[in-house]
Amino acid sequence: MTKFEGKTVISLNVNGDSHEVMVRPSDILLDVLREQLGLTSAKAGCKNGDCGACTVMVDGWPAKSCLMLAVEAQDKKITTVEGLGGKAAVQKAFVEANAFQCGYCTSGFLMVCHALITQHPVMPDEIVIEEWLQSNLCRCTSYQEIRKAVHLMYDSLQGADV
Repeated sequence: MTKFEGKTVISLNVNGDSHEVMVRPSDILLDVLREQLGLTSAKAGCKNGDCGACTVMVDGWPAKSCLMLAVEAQDKKITTVEGLGGKAAVQKAFVEANAFQCGYCTSGFLMVCHALITQHPVMPDEIVIEEWLQSNLCRCTSYQEIRKAVHLMYDSLQGADV
């Protein structure tokens, strides 16, 4: 086990690029992404893991960056909405389904849905979709549109790459 004391330089792999960042052992990944790397898609909604606005992908799985220490992310592959490049199937589906209102929760839902299709390349049943979507909250109640976007995402990818 690595021991971190004081400020330490760590390397983070974010969106395919390596970044050297100076962190304290208590710094959370959300703050490092936003404040040091300028990647602001992950939002600080609650900072206690309830809302999911800060969701990123870590090694292909959704993770709430407000609950993960930056030092825990070393040697892992982190993907944020910026890493999707604006052309991912999930982003196109969200636009087509109008799956957002204020937009605050959108990036967290984008990452959960992108991870869903990464981990389940064939459309799962509604129970699995519901389980994945329950990790995030939308205060504007765009849930119906988000579910529609999930279906559009899978429909657009029949035989295509994510």
